[in-house]
Amino acid sequence: MNLQHLFSELLQGYTQDMAKITTYWTELRDAYARPSRHYHNLTHLENLYHELVSVKTQVHDWEVILWSLFYHDAVYDTLKSNNEEKSAALAEKRMKSVGVSEEIVARVVEMILATKTHVVSENQDINYFTDADLSILGKDWEVYNQYAKQVRSEYAIYPDLLYNPGRKKVLKHFLEMNHIYKTDYFTQKYEEQARINIQRELEGHRG
Repeated sequence: MNLQHLFSELLQGYTQDMAKITTYWTELRDAYARPSRHYHNLTHLENLYHELVSVKTQVHDWEVILWSLFYHDAVYDTLKSNNEEKSAALAEKRMKSVGVSEEIVARVVEMILATKTHVVSENQDINYFTDADLSILGKDWEVYNQYAKQVRSEYAIYPDLLYNPGRKKVLKHFLEMNHIYKTDYFTQKYEEQARINIQRELEGHRG
């Protein structure tokens, strides 16, 4: 699966302006390829795509999923708390410029904003998307541990004194949830291992 090809196909459903498509792809590629992106990069998009393909037959609107995939982390600044809003705004601007309907734009914006809180949605497509976004939590320990290190690198500007308490708060929040995942598919696939991984990382932060 080639992300650039996938993105080009998506936009060609609306425009044949290949220069514009290339410009928009380059904008995204450069954003996700920034040196500060240790986890929230193109590899994350590729992994997310593979997770979502496995539930494609359960998804109501695959196009909304794809737009959201490409733009959900387009803006990522660890010093800011409005990354999702800015990512959604960029998606909205780019989608409207190629003639995507207001309805689809609104659904993409809703899906991207949902990655801020990861709460259960009445929209099952959103639940599949946010579950896939958290699938890394349920991978084998070696993969999870690498992810945890990558996230720490993204917050390298913060000393452990500031980072660790915040990270512990996030981890405890996950463990206190009745279910980390909102769909049966991802719950069965990742819930048990995710809890084991999170607890193990949490214990490593003690002291």
